[in-house]
Amino acid sequence: MGTTFKINCKAALRDYTLHPRISYQTVTSISGPLVVLDKVKFSRYNEIVHLYLENGDVRMGQVLESRGTTAIVQVFEGTSSIGVQSTRVEFSGKSLRIPVSEDMQGRIFDGSGKPIDNGPPMGFIFELQTTDLEDVHAGSPINPYSRIYPQEMIQTGISAIDTMSSIARGQKLPIFSVNKYSHNAAANVSVGCWAST
Repeated sequence: MGTTFKINCKAALRDYTLHPRISYQTVTSISGPLVVLDKVKFSRYNEIVHLYLENGDVRMGQVLESRGTTAIVQVFEGTSSIGVQSTRVEFSGKSLRIPVSEDMQGRIFDGSGKPIDNGPPMGFIFELQTTDLEDVHAGSPINPYSRIYPQEMIQTGISAIDTMSSIARGQKLPIFSVNKYSHNAAANVSVGCWAST
């Protein structure tokens, strides 16, 4: 087997617990909040990255797309003053995680888990005293095929609804009407029909 194959296998089987960070200085383009990196190996969707700028600033981003050796990263704090040649990007091997505690109740946070309600600081993601971290993307996506098939259909008395988009009990449905016909009147007709079934 070739040397390149061995290197790729070693990187794919890397134990991110012991060696979590991989660094690259291969930014090829910047477009709005997105940074495109090339010659990147085994980046993962939703992986958190840290961008080290020439002026010493550190910004955080997330891998939005990983195709072959190219990774597209969304920078959370914006891409101003990011240099194509000088920016070093470090892949963390982890998805976004936030601290979870009772102190979070009633607080307001941004998408990165930082408080934005002018309350006391909670401690940043990577400087925590707690081990209770929850993955933001935890759980499996909703599978519409695993839901219970609707059995109880409702007749509204409005032929357009009954024939074109029948309604099952418990289902949500937007109610549209023409300009001169009140939305409330359409809703009242629907509710009246549902109540009688």
